Amino acid sequence: MPSFASRLAQTFDEFGGVCMGIDPHPFLLETWGLSNDAHGVREFALRAVDAAAGNVGMIKPQVAFFERFGSAGYAILEESFALARSAGLLVIADVKRGDLSSSVDAYGQAWLTPGSPLEADAMTAVAYQGVSELSGPFELARSAGKGIFVLAATSNASARSIQTARIAEGEHEGATVAASVVRDVTALNTESGLGSFGVVIGATVEVADYGIKSGELVDLPILAPGFGAQGAQVEQARELYGDAVSNTIVTVSRSVLQEGASQIPAELRSLRSQLREQVR
Repeated sequence: MPSFASRLAQTFDEFGGVCMGIDPHPFLLETWGLSNDAHGVREFALRAVDAAAGNVGMIKPQVAFFERFGSAGYAILEESFALARSAGLLVIADVKRGDLSSSVDAYGQAWLTPGSPLEADAMTAVAYQGVSELSGPFELARSAGKGIFVLAATSNASARSIQTARIAEGEHEGATVAASVVRDVTALNTESGLGSFGVVIGATVEVADYGIKSGELVDLPILAPGFGAQGAQVEQARELYGDAVSNTIVTVSRSVLQEGASQIPAELRSLRSQLREQVR
């Protein structure tokens, strides 16, 4: 099984780093003329996957918007993931799972096990209880050729006081919580060059303010929400991430989806062109 890093690198080469989020907000369903129920979400998700195929190399479904419809929502995720795989898209399941070891192991098995109904290429995770508690999902991901992105510096203002707090003791004494996550995840990458494990760093934060040095991000996959509707622009990508822009996954959701399914391909191609200028 090829590593997630190798497949991500191939995607960067072919399509660049633009990733389309699939977030069926109620207002987007209304904009698309769809009902705010499982039927509407299914139509939205499948049309979005079709529109993304061939125009970007990655999608990031926000699982919460599917979970609100219970088992029907999970069935839609299963169908959407299968359609995306058949179209050659990498699927990053935005699930933000985190717990003690045995429980988080089960989360990893659900989202990363080959053949699982919810199999994705990568998942997002939360390390509030420590990155080491995610060891089971990391081991599974490594053996199955999957990826994991751990939240480090997120775009919501209320997280700043926690993520910039300094660690009082231990291996990362004096470092910020965000920087300690970056360093722990970096240590888990055994590949030379681009790794399979990365971090989430929002596009609306100043990386230096979170105690993260730009040199620490080289070869570390960065999942970067916050572009478009949240305020950051793709033209700022290099300014925000420096040389790490070449390994940054620029996620766009509402700003693209609100234009309607027919406009998505052109919007994505335009964003790819803008990001290409930043990576050069």
